Amino acid sequence: MSRFSTTLFAASIALCAISAPALAADKIRVLSPTWPGFAPVFVAMDKGYFKELGLEVDLRFEDDRANVMAAYARGDIEADMRTVGEHQGRPRDASTPGIIIGTIDKSVGGDGVVADGSIASVADLKGKTIAVEPNIPARLLLQMELKKAGLSLKDLQVKEIATADTVAVFADSSVAAVGTYEPFLSQAITAIPNRKGKVLVSSKDSDIIVDVITARQDDLKANPKKYSNFLTGIYKAVDLYKSNPAEFIKLAAPHYNLSDAEVKEILDTSLGYTDRAESKALIGTKEKPGTLIGIFDTVMALNLELDAADTKLDAASQIDTTAMEGVAE
Repeated sequence: MSRFSTTLFAASIALCAISAPALAADKIRVLSPTWPGFAPVFVAMDKGYFKELGLEVDLRFEDDRANVMAAYARGDIEADMRTVGEHQGRPRDASTPGIIIGTIDKSVGGDGVVADGSIASVADLKGKTIAVEPNIPARLLLQMELKKAGLSLKDLQVKEIATADTVAVFADSSVAAVGTYEPFLSQAITAIPNRKGKVLVSSKDSDIIVDVITARQDDLKANPKKYSNFLTGIYKAVDLYKSNPAEFIKLAAPHYNLSDAEVKEILDTSLGYTDRAESKALIGTKEKPGTLIGIFDTVMALNLELDAADTKLDAASQIDTTAMEGVAE
């Protein structure tokens, strides 16, 4: 929702796993892509919201999904934040660590495909080279639009890239379009004006790009209150954004190496944070499943069709309502 230095991070987290003492039950180590949709976690850390709840949170960027899955498997992290589609992607099966406990944002323009100015519609991409990282939302969105035009990704030359390289890749005139997300989407358009880049496909026209928060099943079962506190701190930060966006943005911007104006532009046009009430409606309860169930199934079908997932996952078994039900008012 994979959204900078992967190698250095992998090395550092491995070192931590070797040298660090056993974690206290009130600490959560989290990985997320470089995506401002996850900024409420940083803001909650900076404002002391987690500390007030007796919780220590460590959030680091990791855009490479394979590294995240490996960190989960080794026990180096307790939580992850991604889109529903990325959560489902290969190599996940029913036994893979990580179960959905909450939501944090919806993409309403922050994911999409930036194309050369000569491309008028997705039909014009037939036979051309497009670049996109596996499993990211832009790939699903492009797949949906291609279907409407009677095409599929097989009708294109697909080049796999790291999303952080969007601008450099778009500078290559042999690449007709790049699937990406903010802030890289806007940066590609502004940094290379001679390509007259434009947004060809956008999550503004879809409701399936939802960023979720996942937790290790074993730690969630052992410490459910810890994860309720984690969500409580996040939604308190979302409330701050709604009541005082300027303060929220000032705190968030440095974490993404962006200016306040750049972050404001992204938040105003690309995503919508899900507050406690909306998240509860999406996650639901044990007795009454939420609306995320339907979204999960829709995206699952697309991922299987795209061959981006190996296993058809059951939505009910991939969503745990325990932590959300314990979120404080």
